[in-house]
Amino acid sequence: MNIIKSGFFTIVAAAAAFGQDQPPRAEFEVASVKKSATPAPGQYNMGLHIDGAMVSCTYLSLKSYISMAYQVPDTRINGPDWLDSEKFDIVAKLPTGGRDQLRAMIQSLLADRFKLVLHKDTKEFPVYALVVGKNGLKLKESAPDAETDGAPGKSNVNVDVAGGRGGTVVNLGPGAYISYGLNQLEGKKVPMANLVDSISRFVDRPVIDMTNLTGKYDLTLEYSIDELRNLVTASGTDPRQIPDIPGMDPTISIFGSLEAVGLKLEPRKAPLDVLVIDHIEKTPTEN
Repeated sequence: MNIIKSGFFTIVAAAAAFGQDQPPRAEFEVASVKKSATPAPGQYNMGLHIDGAMVSCTYLSLKSYISMAYQVPDTRINGPDWLDSEKFDIVAKLPTGGRDQLRAMIQSLLADRFKLVLHKDTKEFPVYALVVGKNGLKLKESAPDAETDGAPGKSNVNVDVAGGRGGTVVNLGPGAYISYGLNQLEGKKVPMANLVDSISRFVDRPVIDMTNLTGKYDLTLEYSIDELRNLVTASGTDPRQIPDIPGMDPTISIFGSLEAVGLKLEPRKAPLDVLVIDHIEKTPTEN
């Protein structure tokens, strides 16, 4: 299996790690922006790391940074095609008490270094509402784990996406992950926000969470090769690189897998936020 190149897993997890309210202007004390090095063939590593006051973002596209900064999925960002292909590393220092303002600081950095100008819009989209099925939820919440749920490790934030020809593993934080293989997704301690964003990549429309579930879950979901091709298309990889699997059950789908665990995707319409890029520079100003 070819690698699934995407930062969306990182962005969803990172967005959940920070507070909601942001001041009108917040800035890093210092920040370095560099074009990412090309990864070794067949492998890649991308992610967000916060250790004390230091923030490191590795191999993320400009669209991923915008998505993180404004909490809008990259599928609802309208801008030049190269927003997906241009990858950058950012190393920055937070001011004292600045972790909860990370998104606002990234907004400021994008405006200062890439001259980003955008506006928000709202459009009605066909969506799938993820709901609990009529027979109730069949997933069980993840068991508490003293080694990963305790205080140690909470001071740092590490959200990684690493992959090779065997698939992609998304590290969501202490003890939590989502693994994508050729025909199934496996997750441990997965919040609904991360699951919903992942499901959106397999299907033909955005997915909104209407489950009212606040727990974290261990789960396994199977999907078809065509649904996997939808996933890699959304992440910028040529879907023709995903081979057929001889003998694979043609009735398998993400829809059926969700119903097996007591969840359901219902077609609906809903207004969703959209970001429209008015101006952005391809090359950042010098450090």
